[in-house]
Amino acid sequence: MIDRRRLMLSSAGLGLMAALPVMAQTPAMSPADARLDAMLTRWFEENVDLSPEYATNLGLDRGARAALSGQLRQAGIADAEADRVRARARWAEIQTVSDEGLSDQARVSLAVYRFTAEGAARAADIPYGGGGPYVVTQRSGAYFSVPDFMANQHRLETEADAEAFISRLSAFARLLDQESERIAADAALGVMLPSFLMDKTLTQLRTLRDTPAYDMAMLQALIRKTDERNMMGDWGAQAASVIDAEIKPALSRQIAVFEAQRPNATEDAGAWKLPQGDKAYALALRAFTTTDYSAQDIHDIGLQQVASIQAEIDTILKRMGMTEGSVGARIKTLSEDPQHLWPNTDEAKVELIESLNRQMAELEPMLPRVFNTLPGAKVEIRRVPPSIELGAPGGYYQAASLDGTRPGAYYINLSNTANWPKWGLPTLTYHEASPGHHFQITVAREAGSLPIYRRVAGNSAFNEGWALYAERVAADDLDVYAGNPLGRVGYLQSYLFRAVRLVVDTGLHHKRWSRDQAIRYMIEECGEPPESAEKEIDRYCVSIGQACSYKLGQTVIARLRAEAEARPGFDLKAFHDRVLLNGSVPLAVLEGLMRA
Repeated sequence: MIDRRRLMLSSAGLGLMAALPVMAQTPAMSPADARLDAMLTRWFEENVDLSPEYATNLGLDRGARAALSGQLRQAGIADAEADRVRARARWAEIQTVSDEGLSDQARVSLAVYRFTAEGAARAADIPYGGGGPYVVTQRSGAYFSVPDFMANQHRLETEADAEAFISRLSAFARLLDQESERIAADAALGVMLPSFLMDKTLTQLRTLRDTPAYDMAMLQALIRKTDERNMMGDWGAQAASVIDAEIKPALSRQIAVFEAQRPNATEDAGAWKLPQGDKAYALALRAFTTTDYSAQDIHDIGLQQVASIQAEIDTILKRMGMTEGSVGARIKTLSEDPQHLWPNTDEAKVELIESLNRQMAELEPMLPRVFNTLPGAKVEIRRVPPSIELGAPGGYYQAASLDGTRPGAYYINLSNTANWPKWGLPTLTYHEASPGHHFQITVAREAGSLPIYRRVAGNSAFNEGWALYAERVAADDLDVYAGNPLGRVGYLQSYLFRAVRLVVDTGLHHKRWSRDQAIRYMIEECGEPPESAEKEIDRYCVSIGQACSYKLGQTVIARLRAEAEARPGFDLKAFHDRVLLNGSVPLAVLEGLMRA
């Protein structure tokens, strides 16, 4: 159980959160509010201007920012250093802001951004990486994100948009070279991908480079969308020319950088092997969990929760007549039973996606039973592009645009359908779509009474904690598994999987577990299919600390609900409004809001 005293409060302090109502409204901004709002708005505007992809994601690459639609971020060595300077300057600036005279909601904003700014300033002392210890991995970097971004987020409504698409392809090549420069510089500091992940990254880089231009999803999207709008010009030929003349050579240069490093790469998987590795991991845990728990604290919490959830699953399995072997072994048996698996064919994968979209359609009319506030934007379920399946996670969410022109999207990795037994797929979908990520993020983005920097803020412990909590809403409050014990096993196995993450993430980066040891633990304790377990462990090797945010965040939200239920007049819909309508906040800020 999480000790509430260990939650990390921002410098705003507990006193600021003592009596904050949800969505407290003030008739007009006080001078103190206006000063804080001006500062945070300026920071937000700077962030948008520095990341054209972010501007496109939000739907803000229009009007005065139209030029951003033809650009991509800058990511060279000088840009990374400028990011560090900016982080230190923002932390210094926000420390000059007093809470005196602030309204309740402004105090929330101050608490949120003090926490974020302090973490970013402390991380600026780590002289490598960016958002993680590695610039490019099997699941990150321009080669991984830009093609999907171009295919699914770049707007193609006018000829100017098509011209911007071509411009962005040239920017893609420059971005690849900037990242290659940093990969080489980080290696000189002793920062290199583990050998097994360098191999996966190289495989994906070569796959993209060797794919004919006209077979790339981003070029197919350009041709399809310009044809649908009868745009004049051979846009496909222009794009293919840039891909062949600029992007593919840049990919070859990045491949060469990794190939040069490969003989010196080791199999060491944890952050402990890196310069200042222990500090980097501690900062990552703070950022992702918004607590001050040590790695050992989190490891112990994970072990306790694994045992507790296994006991609950054991009871259900025994009622089903499955009594032999460990819980993990029995789950593995269920996972491998052909009657619970989709065929690993293209036709079955299309049918699988269709079944999940039907699941969301069936859920939608049930949501008003437990929520007052519903998202306006819809969600679509799509397949992870095959070109990046090898390194991509099992599922991930892409938010809808602020202007409502692009729906939210939940991507599922179908490299092998055996990773997704039918009894576990519904829970994954509730997590990624509704009432999980899509629901929570969209409600925040559509909360018009919040300033924009609060509507789009993202905090992993809150976001992932909510998505895991949302699985419980579906299972218990909406009773979606009534008469379906296998479905409930799938729900509990999802919780077990997140508890196991606490153990293996800290095992890798604190206790110096090997990759094989972590994979083995995941398979044995929660019955994860071997291929899926390998992908998960490889994810934790590069996204250090992030896997700990899910179960810690869910545990806090569940505890706050239990406290609220113990008080007279509990209203579940009102509880959900109170959690959701202040946007994504650190756990300590959430606690202050909920206990008001």
